Amino acid sequence: MKNVLLVTNSNAGRKKSLLYKKQVINFLILNQINFKSVEIENVIPESFTDIGTVIVIGGDGTVNKVVPYIIDTEKTLGIIPCGTANLLAAKLGIPDNIKQAIKVISNGTKKSVDVLKIGEKYSILRLGLGYDSDIICKTPQSFKNKFGYFAYFFAGILFALRLKQKKYRLYFNEEKLSVIATCIIVANAGNMYRNIFSISKNCKLDDGIMDVFILKVKNPILFFVEFLQIIFDKRTTNSKAMYFQTPNLLISNDISTGHIDGEKTKFKDDIKINIVPKSVKVLCS
Repeated sequence: MKNVLLVTNSNAGRKKSLLYKKQVINFLILNQINFKSVEIENVIPESFTDIGTVIVIGGDGTVNKVVPYIIDTEKTLGIIPCGTANLLAAKLGIPDNIKQAIKVISNGTKKSVDVLKIGEKYSILRLGLGYDSDIICKTPQSFKNKFGYFAYFFAGILFALRLKQKKYRLYFNEEKLSVIATCIIVANAGNMYRNIFSISKNCKLDDGIMDVFILKVKNPILFFVEFLQIIFDKRTTNSKAMYFQTPNLLISNDISTGHIDGEKTKFKDDIKINIVPKSVKVLCS
């Protein structure tokens, strides 16, 4: 490992990232590795000049902000999980424990993973519209600071009691689909809580396809029944839910707010999504 860029989100993990940063710097100095450090809000293209490895201390949103600078390059991504969810780290087998995460960076295996290109943005994890977006975007930061990832579970129950439907038109695999839905998830990595729950057990980071999950029902009880079937791998396509895989997708849009890897995003145009296969190299266990 040489010429490391250390990218930190100082607000991540209830500010544990500052402690983690010190431990990572100690590791780099001890191993006589050249490095420079930058806060995520100060990252610019020039930050990555002559860099071989990028170590990110933060959550999924922080990692996703780095992706545009390293996609389709020889740069390697190392992750120190320090966010609310850390879903990508969980999918890659990277422990939350800081010492073990540093060991992965030091001795881990390099894996090439797919990335979703959503318009001009990139996503390693997923795009969410409707209910999924409400949970991610409307959960107060104070709740996330206090309860961590469980804040999303509390918010999930609350927002399920006031589900809203919207009409979407989707184009994929030379097919056209019109659907009235309460939730659409387009996933590169489908895990919803660490690796315990997922919208698809077959959802892989390097398979060249995205997994699409659509829930149509507005009744909270029926919604949870269908949602539980999905996360326990009992998914079916029926009048209440749909599941399919595709390498590309177009969602006709009339201004929607969603999330990309946990970051609130307003879509003003049609949402065009493509897979960029095996385009980011990541260190994993």
